[in-house]
Amino acid sequence: MTLWRIMQLEEHNAYANMAIDEAILESVRDARSNPTIRFYRWNPCAVSIGRFQSMNDEVNVSRCTSEGVTCVRRITGGGAVYHDYDGELTYSIIGKEVLFPKSIWESYRVICGRIIKGLGKIGINAEFSPINDITVNGRKISGNAQTRREGVLLQHGTILYRTDVARMFSLLNVSKEKISDKMIKSAEDRVTSVYSLSKVSFQELYEAIMAAMTEYREFEMGELSPIEASRASELVRTYSSNSWNFSR
Repeated sequence: MTLWRIMQLEEHNAYANMAIDEAILESVRDARSNPTIRFYRWNPCAVSIGRFQSMNDEVNVSRCTSEGVTCVRRITGGGAVYHDYDGELTYSIIGKEVLFPKSIWESYRVICGRIIKGLGKIGINAEFSPINDITVNGRKISGNAQTRREGVLLQHGTILYRTDVARMFSLLNVSKEKISDKMIKSAEDRVTSVYSLSKVSFQELYEAIMAAMTEYREFEMGELSPIEASRASELVRTYSSNSWNFSR
């Protein structure tokens, strides 16, 4: 049975969070580290964009700067996401591709199935919504993104604990005409959050998702290796650079 490394909930800034994910991916690729599941929060709050998006097109950069919200480009695809420190739990899972289904759709379904099981442990009946969302009664509670590089799969995603749609709209590039009470209500009708469905604490959510991610897996708790930590420090310089974040 494959031995997994589990990294307990940490908090980092956006650049470090993305750098750590990539450093682990490289270490798993080189067989220096076991496949890894990590949990993290974003401190300070941040906006991330997908690998192929334009920061200036998607994000109100000046507003983010004035409010101390960090902007970063991911190596995974998908759209712009607002990451609130109090509002979400983020996970990443990194392992050789052979550990997952070859089909992208099926790999999303299998990995998201663990999140769905975790939500079930706190009384929330969620379902997989292809290709990469988890919904409750048709409303999004989790978004996920994936990349595959040199035989390694990296998927990371968010589980919404509380949702501040108004703040999200103020930081993403939504026209002023669209930022209306009606628009905000419409967006709120399309998303939901753990706290609105089950008055559990953030810690209880984390423990439920942790339990589901580790169920029937052989694992040990671990930390970044010195090589990974050193590489992550190098990658922070990339992730914090305008040449990366504004490359499109």
